[in-house]
Amino acid sequence: MTPPPCQAGDRLIVTAMSIAAPVPDTPVASVTEAIARMEAIDAALPATDGVACFNRMYLAVTQQVNSQISAGFFADPAFMAQLDVTFANLYFAAAGTLGDLAAVPSAWLPLAERRDMAGIEPIQFALAGMNAHINHDLPLAVVAACEALSTSPDAGSHYDDYQKVDELLDGAEQAVRESFETAAELAVDRHLAAVADLLGNWTINDARDLAWTNCLLLWAVRDNPIARGLFLDTLAASTALASRLLLVAV
Repeated sequence: MTPPPCQAGDRLIVTAMSIAAPVPDTPVASVTEAIARMEAIDAALPATDGVACFNRMYLAVTQQVNSQISAGFFADPAFMAQLDVTFANLYFAAAGTLGDLAAVPSAWLPLAERRDMAGIEPIQFALAGMNAHINHDLPLAVVAACEALSTSPDAGSHYDDYQKVDELLDGAEQAVRESFETAAELAVDRHLAAVADLLGNWTINDARDLAWTNCLLLWAVRDNPIARGLFLDTLAASTALASRLLLVAV
């Protein structure tokens, strides 16, 4: 069942005890395990927590991807399963550091720092999480999945299957936006209209297009430690900057 989206409205300050999401250190080994872990995070965090808002959106998408892996939707389901698991483990690794801001990966730091801030709407948190996970983590996940399966990003049907995920993401993103951006709310609430304007230029599909370009660049420099390190530092910094722009209280 698709979890309900975060609702716009009052923001609550979460207590210090709720800051850390209970994420085991061991990586998951299947998409089913990834879904179970996201469900555990969802159950552990307050509904108004910024990470919880992202987690619910990510959970809904992962459930859809999982249903399609065995349904013939993807030309190479084994690769997509490997990519999905690798991708999810990068999020779980970041979520496991939430209790110590000094340990949070820099691409995730804006969301970790502002997850309980008043004046930021659930849709902002959800898309800021998607920004961190797609713009930063997805290129890493594609490269790691390719290495694990002894393939390359440009081999076989990888890119075509990658693009097919956009079809699933379109529905998830639109559902979250519609849950927040109803015509009635925008007509009477200047705050909500301002948030809609702020988020209007960021889309998941555009982020995924950029992530694919970055995965090709990362693949090209994977054997050059200096170039790889410089690229990843720049990627993390640009991702964090975009998240800070998405998480402005308006």
